[in-house]
Amino acid sequence: MAKMIHSMIRVLDEGRSVDFYSKVLGLTVADRVEFETFALIYMSNAETGFELELTINKGRTASYDLGNGYGHLAVSVDEVAVEHERLTKAGLNPGKLVELNRDGKLFGLFFFITDPDGYKIEILQRHGRFQ
Repeated sequence: MAKMIHSMIRVLDEGRSVDFYSKVLGLTVADRVEFETFALIYMSNAETGFELELTINKGRTASYDLGNGYGHLAVSVDEVAVEHERLTKAGLNPGKLVELNRDGKLFGLFFFITDPDGYKIEILQRHGRFQ
């Protein structure tokens, strides 16, 4: 059986991205692996063993083209409205809080936030299938 262990994104500025993911998701650097032309930064928190891998390609200055195939990362939190307020107060400009209903019942309560490189992150209330 396969086990999901990490998702990788390419970022331009290591410090800016580490700061963003620390503030928004409470991630800390679990490991940093240096290579001649790139570096890998693994970020995680105590909630899960799943990690976010930031890849820094040395010498790159142009933004990455995210294309039309990338969707988003998703995380769940206990109180999505509290997180929305916290990130708003921090000046991080989260999107609007959205309630999605299906068959008259709450399916999802969420908002999106965009990281410094343009990647979308969905912040979901822990509910139903979004634990």
